Amino acid sequence: MLLALTRDVSPTFDRCELTFLPRSPIDVAEARRQHSEYKQCLRELGCHVISLPTDAELPDAVFVEDTAIVLDELSVITRPGAVSRRGETAGVRDFLKAYRKLHTLEDPATLDGGDVVRIGKTLFVGLSSRTNGEGVDQITAAVGAAGYKVKTVDIRNGLHLKSAVTRLAEKLILVNPEWIDPAQFGNLEVIEVDFSEPYAANALRVRDRIVYPTQHRKTTARLKSRGLKIRPVDMSEFLKAEGGVSCGSIVFTHPPEKSVEN
Repeated sequence: MLLALTRDVSPTFDRCELTFLPRSPIDVAEARRQHSEYKQCLRELGCHVISLPTDAELPDAVFVEDTAIVLDELSVITRPGAVSRRGETAGVRDFLKAYRKLHTLEDPATLDGGDVVRIGKTLFVGLSSRTNGEGVDQITAAVGAAGYKVKTVDIRNGLHLKSAVTRLAEKLILVNPEWIDPAQFGNLEVIEVDFSEPYAANALRVRDRIVYPTQHRKTTARLKSRGLKIRPVDMSEFLKAEGGVSCGSIVFTHPPEKSVEN
């Protein structure tokens, strides 16, 4: 079974953390509508969607991806870099303990799930304002026994590594080359975002579809020209919050099998 863990939009979502973007008005009601459509999209792609309840004390909790790294062999519960977000992990931990063995990162580590891109048995971890060296060391220790390697990636801009690069297929990545050097990923094939859409490198692969924001029209055309099957979703309110399509869910299989997560 393919599961998609999500979390409902907080009534205080318009008070979310921001690092790079200036604050602009967020329509919370519209965000809830878009999130509902996002979950329906995941259902249409074959996911059983689980929604954890919202919490007014946790404005960013809808970005559930940052709270855990779910692998076939275990889950790593993160320690988010923003202090305001550290309360988000408890509910996710309680849910995931029924599905995976858990390992929890501890102080002084900080690591957001949005800074982790998995390709095969390698976890690429971005060193960002939300993820530090101790976070890299602790996740390396946690996943090593399961045969995973961890490689750090330097980020020139963007909130998370997944703001700058995501996986589209086994050996194909979508990249903003102004924010990271794609050579750090070895010999993988690269599609570059359109220069006018710097935030367009975030995508979510589910089965044979790419869930992708309707707002990035020029990069969408590039993806389609390469034969990729795009499932568009409206993400206008989440983009204002420095979010993307991967941030809103943790997709994994249970019982574990060949992984399909991004």
